Amino acid sequence: MRYVKWALWGIFWLIIVAFFHYTLPQHDVVRVTDTFERRVDFGENSIFWAKADTGSAQGTANRDVFFIQTIRENGRPMVYRNEDTGWGWPPYFKFDTNNLQTEAADLRSTSAAPQWAVITHYGWRNEFISIFPNAVGIRAVDNPDVTIIPWMNIIILLVLAAIFWAIRVRWLRFRRARIDPVLEDAGDSWDEGRGRLSGWFSSWRRKK
Repeated sequence: MRYVKWALWGIFWLIIVAFFHYTLPQHDVVRVTDTFERRVDFGENSIFWAKADTGSAQGTANRDVFFIQTIRENGRPMVYRNEDTGWGWPPYFKFDTNNLQTEAADLRSTSAAPQWAVITHYGWRNEFISIFPNAVGIRAVDNPDVTIIPWMNIIILLVLAAIFWAIRVRWLRFRRARIDPVLEDAGDSWDEGRGRLSGWFSSWRRKK
């Protein structure tokens, strides 16, 4: 039973970590090689795609999606989608897809004369189920050795940790003040009742 409990806790924390890893912003240093637009037919992986851009028709089976092709410093390719998040989840409130596509196109360069850029995104890249991280911002940098401190992630995680700590402290206080005394009284009553029952059986046996 203990192993089942630990397995359930492990699955729970894996889900939590995966949720935050997918949702929180990440930063990649890349070189933009091309930008393009492609019609995408949504299937079983539709959960990993955003809704249609703000102002466009919703609920369509396919639509045009912007993409940004890049090369990382280690030479590996990385492709990002460029979709509005609107007022939905995750709450990036992104409405400037076209502007971001223009900025990315302006930063295109070649390996002979590279222009490095930092792309801020969320999500994962998986070639087997054809999902792409969603770019939410881009800016030029002088070289690929730039130091990036994820301040937003630090702030969000600190706030969530503070909320969790506050809820836990209040729960422990409530349990000590309200629940534990009731359980102790119930245990005392049970012990008292069991003692009386044992005494009754003992007296009954003596009478026999």
